[in-house]
Amino acid sequence: MASIIDGKAISEQILKESGEEVTKLRQNGLTPGLAAVLVGDNPASQVYVRNKTKSCEQIGMFAETIRMPKESPQEAVVQKVRGLNRDPRFHGILVQLPLPSHIDEGTVVNTVAPEKDADGLTAASMGRLALGEPIFVPATAAGIQQLLLRTGHDPEGKHVVICGRSNIVSKPLALLLVQKAKGANATVTMCHTRTKDIASFTRQADILVVSTGVAQWVKGDMVKPGAVVIDVGINRINDPTTKSGTRLVGDVDFASVSTKAAAITPVPGGVGPMTVAMLVASTVKAAAHSLKAR
Repeated sequence: MASIIDGKAISEQILKESGEEVTKLRQNGLTPGLAAVLVGDNPASQVYVRNKTKSCEQIGMFAETIRMPKESPQEAVVQKVRGLNRDPRFHGILVQLPLPSHIDEGTVVNTVAPEKDADGLTAASMGRLALGEPIFVPATAAGIQQLLLRTGHDPEGKHVVICGRSNIVSKPLALLLVQKAKGANATVTMCHTRTKDIASFTRQADILVVSTGVAQWVKGDMVKPGAVVIDVGINRINDPTTKSGTRLVGDVDFASVSTKAAAITPVPGGVGPMTVAMLVASTVKAAAHSLKAR
């Protein structure tokens, strides 16, 4: 049976480390600040933003959520972000995705000043990552790397297979783990919906990362015995045995995969908490950079 990679416990460790850095910065007269821009009333987005701001406040940071109506025109959102770029209270800016369908996400995200891009999703941050000179790494990708390193599963020399090709998780994770750097040096294969015989690739993985958005998609027969499995997915499915009638599951069929893998992340409690912790850590890093630039 696979050992459980406890993302909640590891995220709390990272938040504690960030809190120690916040204390030092405040002693130097600087309180790190995060601005979260939330457009619309998507319930999941509201929960994510609340968790992020709560984590900031717990370690002595300043956090503020800027709420905008769902029908806000794109230019209004862009102007709001530009105002935050100029606001010295904020060292990190998060634009919570997804945005309403009438707004171009790339345009808004790339309005964030590179030095305040705590989420690591601007073209500038992604370009630096591709060149091997990252400053801010997308939070989920950075969180997955920390999960591996802090549980003794260093990706160096390993074959990492990533199922998915999103700009938020899969692409930056591939770029991060292929770096000639500590905590990387992996051989990376990316698979997606157009990959033929995808199981022939997943069964080669020493480390398998699944981010497909399809509930319980990877089954036990798709996993090499002894592999480390990172489940990025979060899906709500019907379950009449629960009080709510639903439950959360990942993109991996936990029951069958956990009997084959050496280690696996649960859903919830795996990758999710790490995303929050790494966003906070990036904001603290941005604040430290701003202090040096004074």
